[in-house]
Amino acid sequence: MIGLFTRGAGTAVPYPPSGIDEQTAHRRGVRRGVVFAAIWLWPLVPTFGAIAEGHVRPMLFAVAGLVAFIPIYLTVVVRGFSDPDPVPKPRDHALLGLLTVLGITLALAYGAQPGGWIGLTLYLAAAGAALYPTPWAQLWIIGCVAALVAVGHLHGEHWSEIGDNAFNMIMAGALVLVVRRLMRLVRELRTTRDQLAHAAVEQERLRFARDLHDLLGHSLSVIVVKAEVVRRLAERDPAAAAREAADIEQIGRTALTEVRQAINGYRTRAFSAELAGAGAALADAGIETTVKTTDDTLPPYLDDAFAWVVREAATNVIRHSGADTCVIALSRPGPWQLEVRDDGRGGSADPAAHGNGLRGLAERLAQVGGVLSVVDLSTSHSRGFVLRATAPEAA
Repeated sequence: MIGLFTRGAGTAVPYPPSGIDEQTAHRRGVRRGVVFAAIWLWPLVPTFGAIAEGHVRPMLFAVAGLVAFIPIYLTVVVRGFSDPDPVPKPRDHALLGLLTVLGITLALAYGAQPGGWIGLTLYLAAAGAALYPTPWAQLWIIGCVAALVAVGHLHGEHWSEIGDNAFNMIMAGALVLVVRRLMRLVRELRTTRDQLAHAAVEQERLRFARDLHDLLGHSLSVIVVKAEVVRRLAERDPAAAAREAADIEQIGRTALTEVRQAINGYRTRAFSAELAGAGAALADAGIETTVKTTDDTLPPYLDDAFAWVVREAATNVIRHSGADTCVIALSRPGPWQLEVRDDGRGGSADPAAHGNGLRGLAERLAQVGGVLSVVDLSTSHSRGFVLRATAPEAA
């Protein structure tokens, strides 16, 4: 048995690679934010050039303002890009407020001097767009445009130049919003991919557990019945006992093959073969069995599902019912219907009380649009239990 599972494991569905942990995602977001924010610093090259050439007065305040402005701007943008769904915190509001005061002050103080100081308001728009959710970010960009127009008008800039700067600011803010949206979609896609991978593993676990239960439950029940026959025949008819023992060997080999197929995911059932096997197993258990079928050919999408129903129903009749007779009937009154009826002690019709076998059958039938129902006849004047599978005419 160890060898069986060792060989099967080579073709089993592997576990998916673990998803990106929160710390790794945060670090990646920080790196992206730094790179994205740093790229936008290139318009400050003329500003530093004007300071270096001595065209800006007073120089000390200008240098100190820029040295403070840049790290605050980078911090705000990085915090916005590293959070998958940013909700501004008090610290974020404080940093953006400090950045705004500093940027507007520098623009007012040096807007009339060389170096494009009014362009600092563009960074305010980008920082707000990176930090705030989209509706707030849009309002923030509008406010920054109003500040740009006011500062530009105050320093006597031409309206065409103010309009160009305002357009650039709007485009910069929109670009930040688009990039943030794309990053959020990437995160959602990654999360969905991981969830689908885990769901696939869980589905494979359920399939394997269901197949193993149905396969071994039936095979072991038949082996037990056969072993009882061998025990009864061993003394008075050794030849018959030997034939039954050979059947046990063959059933064991078949079960071993079926379990391997279940592990590999290639297990299918043939309804006609399962019907014959169930009839033989019930007969060996001393249960008189009647099989009724229709002349219509069972469609392929139902062949496997109904085969499992026959197998599980026969197993339950042998193991639990104590029945004397059993009727297996396949009919087509409209939808396809398979019914297994016995005259045994009955059982619970409450789905909550059903075991793994009946729950597995219900899942199999649901995959082809069918339903499973049970009727406990022991509550009426008769005895017995009815297992009924109903499926549509078309898949």
